[in-house]
Amino acid sequence: MKTAVVTGASRGLGEAIAKQLMDKGIQVIGVARKDSDDLPSFEGKDNAGYTYRYGDLQDTAACANVFEELAEDIFTKADDTVYLVNNAGVVGPIATADAYSLQEWEAHMAINLTAPMLACSIFLKYAKKHNIQLIIVNVTSGAAERSVHGWSAYSTSKAGLNRYTETVALEEAEADTGNIAIAYNPGIMDTDMQADIRSSEPEQFQDVQKFKDYVTNKSLRDPMFVAGVLAEILTGNEIENGKRYAVKDYV
Repeated sequence: MKTAVVTGASRGLGEAIAKQLMDKGIQVIGVARKDSDDLPSFEGKDNAGYTYRYGDLQDTAACANVFEELAEDIFTKADDTVYLVNNAGVVGPIATADAYSLQEWEAHMAINLTAPMLACSIFLKYAKKHNIQLIIVNVTSGAAERSVHGWSAYSTSKAGLNRYTETVALEEAEADTGNIAIAYNPGIMDTDMQADIRSSEPEQFQDVQKFKDYVTNKSLRDPMFVAGVLAEILTGNEIENGKRYAVKDYV
């Protein structure tokens, strides 16, 4: 059976991705600071189930141990493709660049950039050691490709993640390993992150009214739909290595 590790699987898009992958018959291991309320009892196709593993992505050293232990256990037993879905992320701090503290910067970059890079590095090492295909998905954002007032940290971390994804894809292609790295832009969804954005003050985030209007106009997509698109991409006929996929292209 194929196995997927999904970070931030306790709620929102991560939880939805876990459900959609289990519905495809893929065993899922969720890494988050707390367990999901729904996933432990969720019944996937062909008895695909869910396992929870505690992981605080702000704690880089501890996360390195978690990913190392997971990779060793998974790849030692694997006889089919392994998926790594780096979904966990934060949008805050939402403020102009002069208002950030060192602690806020460090926590943001640890979750949004360092943890995904660390997980990729460790999983690639074990995939090559055991000759098992690894497919990496790094969840990105449209903010990576444009400047947004109040989002200098978020835009920067996601832009860095995009470049990292493309570089990993390039390296794996040149080495002819069969491993794949892609980015996935889920667009705007009805999640807790959106609620956090809407609670911002206009001085911190000039576009706050636009995000409030998304609710009024019913423009927010259901995370299960967004996760379903990703599941179809991952289990389809061909995945384009290094590509930035976006849910808007499938609507």
